[in-house]
Amino acid sequence: MAVLIRDMTVADNEPVRGLISQLTGKPFSAGDMQNRFEFVAGSPIDWFYVAELDGQVVGFLCLRLRERIVHASRYMEVSVLVTDASVRRNGVGRALMDFAEQAARDAGCVGVFLVSGFGRKDEAHLFYERLGYDKTGYRFVKLF
Repeated sequence: MAVLIRDMTVADNEPVRGLISQLTGKPFSAGDMQNRFEFVAGSPIDWFYVAELDGQVVGFLCLRLRERIVHASRYMEVSVLVTDASVRRNGVGRALMDFAEQAARDAGCVGVFLVSGFGRKDEAHLFYERLGYDKTGYRFVKLF
């Protein structure tokens, strides 16, 4: 099965909403999806992509260009990566990560980074480690 990765279009909002719900375990409204799509469409540093198998959207990737001031370098952030549960372990996630890495090289980045929650260590973290990613720290958050 060949994975096709392409720019997301507004017609992909419904299947992507389903993928985000799988990722978070919570419903993601059509209005929220439309809002995010419009935001990214107008952003010079954010991009949405989908992965297709046999014409069906089975993966979603969001990239964001990040600049580091202290080291005067760029990184590509994988801000969202999700594959449909029905196709996991079939190369879709790897294809999306390969795509992200090539996009980073094309943008002159020195690397790719992502944040993944503690609850995903048995599946997602092992996947990233198999791809050569290292754990380098913690993210600290204060909610209001």
